[in-house]
Amino acid sequence: MDVNTLPAYTKFQLALRNGQDKEEIWIAYKGLIYDVTPSRLWRNGKHYEHFAGQDLTDELKDAPHTEITLQKFNIIGRLIP
Repeated sequence: MDVNTLPAYTKFQLALRNGQDKEEIWIAYKGLIYDVTPSRLWRNGKHYEHFAGQDLTDELKDAPHTEITLQKFNIIGRLIP
């Protein structure tokens, strides 16, 4: 996958996909945006102490699972600064 061809979203656009403001539930990790809407673990935009609509790169290094868990979700864009 060429990440440069993915749509680009700002942090503000990502923040709107927090499970509260819009139906989509998105998170960012290492510059990529994942759609976690289908996951029952992200209902209402919260997964344990993590909140959707944010860049979770720093937070996920303390998670009990690895980034491989994200592979089951669709990458729908890239996060731009």
